[in-house]
Amino acid sequence: MPQQRFPKVEILNIAPHFIQFILSETDTSMANALRRIMIAEVPTLAIDLVEYAENSSVLNDEYIAHRLGLIPIRYTPEGSLKGGDCHTAFLPHRECVCFDRCLRCSVEFELDVNFDKFNPTRPDQERDLPLTVTSRNLISNNTLVAPAHFLSEEEQDESHDEGISIVKLGPGQHLKLKAFARMGISKEHAKWCPVAVATYRFWPIITINQEACNMLTLEQKQELVDACPDRILELDEITGNLVAVENAYEMATFTEDLKVAQNAMKKRPEDDDFVRVVQSTDRFVFSVESTGAMDAEEILMSALRVLKDRLNYLAAEVEKLKD
Repeated sequence: MPQQRFPKVEILNIAPHFIQFILSETDTSMANALRRIMIAEVPTLAIDLVEYAENSSVLNDEYIAHRLGLIPIRYTPEGSLKGGDCHTAFLPHRECVCFDRCLRCSVEFELDVNFDKFNPTRPDQERDLPLTVTSRNLISNNTLVAPAHFLSEEEQDESHDEGISIVKLGPGQHLKLKAFARMGISKEHAKWCPVAVATYRFWPIITINQEACNMLTLEQKQELVDACPDRILELDEITGNLVAVENAYEMATFTEDLKVAQNAMKKRPEDDDFVRVVQSTDRFVFSVESTGAMDAEEILMSALRVLKDRLNYLAAEVEKLKD
């Protein structure tokens, strides 16, 4: 019978838009399932329907609708500052009992920008420039839902616009529309994907054979340090022994040059390696970056909830078969 596992999560770095954590005491099947759920099955809001009243910009209706669909829509639960999981606040559009749309299954945004009306309010030095329509111009009918204009404060400080650019307007041009955001998952369309990056890699196990290393000169040890392009080794200043650097797990990706260098130093090919680097089979380093629709921490929690629901459903179905 397979040994029961008790997976653990250890947070390494966390920020509103990024989280790095270690998933341990499990195998690649669970790690890959968690990663795929974060990418494809965490529900978010995205603009799914656009109704135009007027569009005299240089971009056609379909192009603007596509750009609107890719704007991250952020749901912030009442009393919270985090971009959270919207699955309890909204119903999937196809499951709602309303005829067309309602507050339970959709959020309405209005956009109305007229260059000739807005231009007189701009600074004198900008009046000859095109007017950039951004996500700031989208007005929501739900106070808990708004576009995620920037991923972080640093990005906001570096940006030349007030939000995500949609289109530029010139003299005489006018854009007026209504956009409707609905809940979905990126298995249906990529615009519902909550992550920009969701990757994991195997935790490196670095074993240094000190007994064999004692047979090397200081120059040979330094040669081993220099041979590895990832710089996962260093010489201890006091003892002169080879040791792994503190953040070796972040850098140990390519160690073939280290293997070639130490093979050249061996007296016999069958001798033990001075340094051995292998991949752990039950410890994984995850890096997850949000699009802004949800906080990275909430993406992880939502993915774990989806995984738990799937496993509970599978268990229930297996019990039905037994009956």
